[in-house]
Amino acid sequence: MLLSGADILVKTLIEQGCETVFGYPGGQILNVYDSLYKYQDEINHILTAHEQGAAHAADGYARTTGKVGVVISTSGPGATNLVTGIATAYLDSIPMVAICGNVPTTQIGTDSFQEIDITGVTLPITKHNYFVGHVEDLADTIREAFRLAKSGRPGPVLIDVPKDVQIAKCEYEMQPPVEKESTHAAKDVRIEEAAAVINDAKRPFIYFGGGLLTADAQEEMLALAEKIDAPIGCSLMGLSAIPTDHPRFLGMQGMHGHFASSMSMHHADVIISLGVRFNDRVTGNRQRFATGAKIIHIDVDGSELCKTVNAACGLRGDVKRTLQKLLPLIHEDKKPEWEARVQAFRAEEENCLDKREGLTPRSAMLTLNRHLGENTAVCTDVGQHQMWAAQHLFFRTPRRFASSGGLGTMGYGFGAAIGAAFGTKERSVLVTGDGSFGMNLNELATAVRYNVPVVVIIMNNGVLGMVRQWQTLFYDKHYSNSVLQRKTDFAAFARAFGADGETVNTPEEMDRALAKAFSQDGPYIIDCRIDKDEFVLPMLPPGGSMDEIITRLEVNV
Repeated sequence: MLLSGADILVKTLIEQGCETVFGYPGGQILNVYDSLYKYQDEINHILTAHEQGAAHAADGYARTTGKVGVVISTSGPGATNLVTGIATAYLDSIPMVAICGNVPTTQIGTDSFQEIDITGVTLPITKHNYFVGHVEDLADTIREAFRLAKSGRPGPVLIDVPKDVQIAKCEYEMQPPVEKESTHAAKDVRIEEAAAVINDAKRPFIYFGGGLLTADAQEEMLALAEKIDAPIGCSLMGLSAIPTDHPRFLGMQGMHGHFASSMSMHHADVIISLGVRFNDRVTGNRQRFATGAKIIHIDVDGSELCKTVNAACGLRGDVKRTLQKLLPLIHEDKKPEWEARVQAFRAEEENCLDKREGLTPRSAMLTLNRHLGENTAVCTDVGQHQMWAAQHLFFRTPRRFASSGGLGTMGYGFGAAIGAAFGTKERSVLVTGDGSFGMNLNELATAVRYNVPVVVIIMNNGVLGMVRQWQTLFYDKHYSNSVLQRKTDFAAFARAFGADGETVNTPEEMDRALAKAFSQDGPYIIDCRIDKDEFVLPMLPPGGSMDEIITRLEVNV
């Protein structure tokens, strides 16, 4: 059939199974928005308050569904407003397709109104990007973008579509949704080498990240753990892959990870790493990281192998397929001495938990746990609240934790929570801080317009909490521009936007507020007042090693 480029674009999104897109219209993308109007019975468009919020919503949608998230913007400032969201998805390996309008091809390079070289701008933060110069190439470019976004190590792909390409017409023929590129296991010789190292291990530790979720390799990982009697830890991106209460799971590892998880990794003699990278928040001082351990690293992206730490065995391949070939080579073995040591780490961690009375960060998260459903997605912004959520919340279903790990994007959470609610078709929760919430609080307008069931919990301490924590510990308490000194009444703010909300000061008040929030439709804001000098512990000092981890702290401020 003969269709315009704009119609082809929308029809190809529908063909690829795209049910919901997020975006914001403008002059150079209006033809696409006209087509979205035509096909509104087949594809749902969510109008956000800002393009950055739309990008984060597409990201949250992708993280909680495993599908490709789609965001649409106009040219110029609309396109550049996507950059933070694209970079966030890129550093966390999230499948996303960003579609931008641009000025007509005849005006490219003339500094036309709202013209920007968005492919040049985003080249370092996308898996690939495309400038579509001919309408005949448009459908296949979108299909290729979807395949690339979700294949191998996922990531964002950008498509720049000039206005005259949207207007031009050509023949279009619907095709089936594209499949991911086929995956393969690591080479047999590498798997055999890894099996030999694992079979000799006396103190094995399994460490996984978001790549385990991408590969859907949880079952294989747990089978390996049972065979070798190993404890399991994860990165921030790995949270929710397996149930939090699994008996082998020690929780998140790293700078603000669980003590037992970090110490088990530190004292292991073999670390089996699955779909995860060893960034600075995990290793601390790399020269002193896991000096007594042999590292086995399995990842679909070969560039991660030996990039930051040296692996005894680097296996490039799909995590699931590689584990399936590895498992028959592994000897079943119980390790009671190692198990006893791990349990001692658990007991030490239990003794360090914050069990104070009143509304503390931990008591707030434990109160939230009582209200979370099996399928409730939790999104966070970035800062102390992010770490408290990662440390204390319980997850039972995969893909129910969404947080910016690599880029650490304050302002990520609200858009992501909206995208998660549309993706899961369930209520979502945003755990944020007053600093992060201020970055993108305009998305409350989006949540109200679409009656999105999102519970917003603001850990309100009146400061930039993580910044203040570092200033207290490492900058002689020079609180330079970390005290917000704002007078925002978030409950009143919620009502001004057409939502509802309240302020809480005790665990009992928070429990009642959560019960109310989870029982009604639409967004609900809970302003949770905590002290400005609450710290995130444990904490690995910057440049330190795991034997220097801080578990208790008494600081006069």
